[in-house]
Amino acid sequence: MTRIFSGSTFEDQIGYARAVVAGDQVYVSGTTGFDYSAMTIPDGVVEQAEQCLRNIEAALHEAGCTLADVVRVRYLLPDRADFEPCWPVLRRAFGEVRPAATMMVCGLADPRMRIEIEVDARVSPPR
Repeated sequence: MTRIFSGSTFEDQIGYARAVVAGDQVYVSGTTGFDYSAMTIPDGVVEQAEQCLRNIEAALHEAGCTLADVVRVRYLLPDRADFEPCWPVLRRAFGEVRPAATMMVCGLADPRMRIEIEVDARVSPPR
């Protein structure tokens, strides 16, 4: 099993990895819109969604896969009205991939967080 870390202070403070690779399965933790190198977060939900995806792409890349390998995605938002404005960003990321998806309305760990995205992927065998 391989653990992947992003440098987020949350990983150390809470005790988790950004992603875990187990065989050909990749489990990416709930990922927020923080820029983990600076631990800053934009105000807008669309900008946060874009940063979530950049963070997820970095973890997937380290695991040996891409957004095209995602089989499951979960969107977590404290305000359901914030979901639809993110659709164009999410469609660009997953429109061709079409993973199974769920959106849930729930509280997030920090009131600045407006969206959290979690994905599961499979490492594709070499071609």
